[in-house]
Amino acid sequence: MNQAIKKERIYYYEQHKVVDSMSDDVHQGFSATPKKLSPKYFYDQRGSQLFDEITELPEYYPTRTEISLLKKHAGEFSELLGENSILFELGSGSSLKIRILLEALRPSVYVPMDISKAHLIESSQRLAEDYPWLEVHANRVDYSQDWEVPDFGPGRYNAFFPGSSIGNFDPKDACRLLEQVAKLVGNKGGLLIGVDLKKEKSVLEDAYNDSAGVTAQFNLNLLHHINHQMNSEIDPETFSHKAIYNDRVGRIEMHLVSNKEQSIQIEDQTYRFNKGESIHTESSYKYSVEEFHHLVKQAGFDPVKVWTDEQNLFSIHYLQVNK
Repeated sequence: MNQAIKKERIYYYEQHKVVDSMSDDVHQGFSATPKKLSPKYFYDQRGSQLFDEITELPEYYPTRTEISLLKKHAGEFSELLGENSILFELGSGSSLKIRILLEALRPSVYVPMDISKAHLIESSQRLAEDYPWLEVHANRVDYSQDWEVPDFGPGRYNAFFPGSSIGNFDPKDACRLLEQVAKLVGNKGGLLIGVDLKKEKSVLEDAYNDSAGVTAQFNLNLLHHINHQMNSEIDPETFSHKAIYNDRVGRIEMHLVSNKEQSIQIEDQTYRFNKGESIHTESSYKYSVEEFHHLVKQAGFDPVKVWTDEQNLFSIHYLQVNK
């Protein structure tokens, strides 16, 4: 990890792995069968802005449902996590949900962790201005890999992982990430995590195929990001967005489907696409409460409490490290 850089009202840290792996990941993904790309590359500045738009769409229930639960139960969260703690947030994004917790918990230190540098710094600066009593340490982290954060000394450590982002990892990788979080917060440390629940296929697929086409733009922006960062000339117009629920494994799958037979040049490599061939860009696993509890126990957490909305669309879990 680089040494902290003071940027106006925040401290900023960056891990080298975040900027070094895109070329390798893209070539490896395009060489795979079937082709795939990591969803972490959705979140350049434009992708982050598009995702913010997605969260406000009528079909996309997770964000508004989670915010409603956070507001309704803020007092309980404060009692469970405790005040004046060190609070980490994985995948902080625009930092909208964290404001509810900051006002309820009043942590001594807040550590937002995200992969999009511009978005991370902008949202962290805004939070520091709005909460002058708060010490903010922004960390640019690829939390799909091993990562480290500063040591803030003794105190109560908690983590917040909203948005059901844990669903973007297959269960094995999700368990590995949760093990890292358990190590981060330490014995008796807490984790407040949002998890999307299993439900009717039509509700799930509508959430990822919105009528305004914003999710399609978000998916296709991944190709723009590759063009911008690497020596490539992919034409996003030759691909179409597709999102389906795979009931067998319990996940939404997002794909970019080639509209024609074509060859794509990326740096010094050429990749062939058949018409109808797809790039798997994201999985979003959905869990029952029981399935998720089984997963977290393998990672060293004890489930303490769970909150769900009246329609059982979404859940928030409070977990505590048991070792």
